[in-house]
Amino acid sequence: MMILLSAHLTGHAEGYAHYYRDLAVELPVPERAEIPDREVCITDFGGVGDGVTLNTEPFRKAIAALEKQGGGRLVVPEGVWMVGLISLKDNIELHLERNAILMATPDRSQFFKTDSQGVRDKKPSPMISASKRKNIALTGEGVIDGNGIQWRPVKRGKVSDTEWQEFKAMGGTEAEEGSLWYPFDLKHYPNVAESYAEQEKMRPHLIRFTDCERVLVEGVTLQNAPKFHLIPTRCREVIIDGVKVRCPWNAQNGDAIDISSCRNVLIVNNTIDAGDDGICMKAGAGEAGEKYGPCENILIRDNIVYHAHGGFVIGSEFSGGMKNIVVCHNRFSNTDTGLRFKSGIGRGGRCEGIYISDIMMSDIKDEAIVFECTYQDRAVGKKIEEQEFTEAQLRYAPDFSDIHISRVVCHRARTAIAAHGIPGLRCIHDIRIEGCTFVYLEEAKELGEGVELEISECRFIPYGAQETE
Repeated sequence: MMILLSAHLTGHAEGYAHYYRDLAVELPVPERAEIPDREVCITDFGGVGDGVTLNTEPFRKAIAALEKQGGGRLVVPEGVWMVGLISLKDNIELHLERNAILMATPDRSQFFKTDSQGVRDKKPSPMISASKRKNIALTGEGVIDGNGIQWRPVKRGKVSDTEWQEFKAMGGTEAEEGSLWYPFDLKHYPNVAESYAEQEKMRPHLIRFTDCERVLVEGVTLQNAPKFHLIPTRCREVIIDGVKVRCPWNAQNGDAIDISSCRNVLIVNNTIDAGDDGICMKAGAGEAGEKYGPCENILIRDNIVYHAHGGFVIGSEFSGGMKNIVVCHNRFSNTDTGLRFKSGIGRGGRCEGIYISDIMMSDIKDEAIVFECTYQDRAVGKKIEEQEFTEAQLRYAPDFSDIHISRVVCHRARTAIAAHGIPGLRCIHDIRIEGCTFVYLEEAKELGEGVELEISECRFIPYGAQETE
C-alpha cells in the first residue's frame, strides 16, 4: 500500500497575527497544527463512498498506517462515506475534498466503543474524537453529517403537520400525550437503550476533542449533529476558521461551537445556523470546572450567526471562569438573543476581562443583551422545578463582572437589555455598555433588583420612531 508525499503542509502558517492587532487586551496568537508532508487516500484502504458501505474499518486502518509513519494527511474524495467512530491520532489531518460527505451510519449501535473483552461502553461516543493528542486537523470543503434525525427527539409544537407525519412514518414513539416524538422503536434500526427516556440521555456529540494541543478545524461543513456539533474541551492552541455549522432551527440541544476550558483559541470567519447556542463558552460546573480552569485567551471575530438561541454565549456552566475573551466584528441575524450570559447556582464562576465590540444584529427574537442567573438545564419533556442549594453549591454562584460592551447596533429586538440576578447575591456588576444603538419592539431595559450596569451614550429607539429616548 503506497504512502504518497504531497506538497501540502498544514504546519505552514498562513498568518493569523493580523486578527490580533489593536485588540482591547493582548492575546497570544494560537499555534497552527503541524502535519507531516505525507498523504494517503481512504480508497487505498478499501474505502467505498457509495452511501451504503460502512467505512469505519478503512478509516481505522488508514489512520493507523499514518500514525506508524509519524502522521500525515488522510484524503476523503468525492462520495458519500458512511462511518461509525473515527478516532484521530497525533499529527493527523482528515481532509474532505469538495463533494465528499462523511455521514454517520443510521445504525446507532456502531457508536459504542468496546474493550478488549468485547464489553460495550454504557454510552456512545462522538462520531469524530481525539483525546490527549497533538497536531490534529479537520480541513477541506466537504461535509461531516451526524445523521441526527436518528437520535433527536422532536417537539410537536416546533414542526408542521407534514413534518410530524414524516417523523411518524419512521416509526418511533410518541409521548407526553402526543407533544413529543422520540426516535425509539424505529422501523429499520434497533434501539440502544431499554426506554425512550434512557435512549434520549445517550445522544452523542458530533466532534469532541479532549485535552488536545494544536487543533485546527478549517473549511468544512458540520451538520445535523445528534447533540452538539463541535466541542474542544480542555484543549490548547485551537483554530476554527471558515467552518459552516448548520442544523434545523428546532434541533434539540443543537449547539454549534462550544469551547470548554480551552486556552489560546481563535474562532474566525465561520457561518452558523443552529438549533441552540451559536458560539458558546463553557468551563465546567462546580469543583470539576474549577479544577479544569477557565476559558482563557479567546478571540472571536468576523463570524456570522443566523438562527441560534444566542449569537455569543457564556454559560451555563463556567465554574472554571472566563478570562481574556475578545468578541468583535460579528453579525447576528435572526437569533433568539444576541449576547447571552446565562448561569445558575452550582455552575457559575467569575468573568475577567471580557471585551465585546462592533456587533451588528438584526431581527433578534428576544433580547439583544441578556444576563440570566437562575438558568437550569432540563432534559426534553422535563419541567423546571424549585431548587434548594447547599453551601457548596452557593460557592459557585455566577459572577458576571468586568464585562465591557461597546458599539453594538441592533435593529429590532423585543427587548434591548435585560438583566436579572439572584436576591441577596451580587451576580451582575461592574459591567459597562456604551456607544450602542438599539431599536426595540417592547422594552428598552428590563433590569431586576441588584443589577449594576453602567450604560452610557447609548440610544434606545422604539421600533418605528424617529427620535431617541
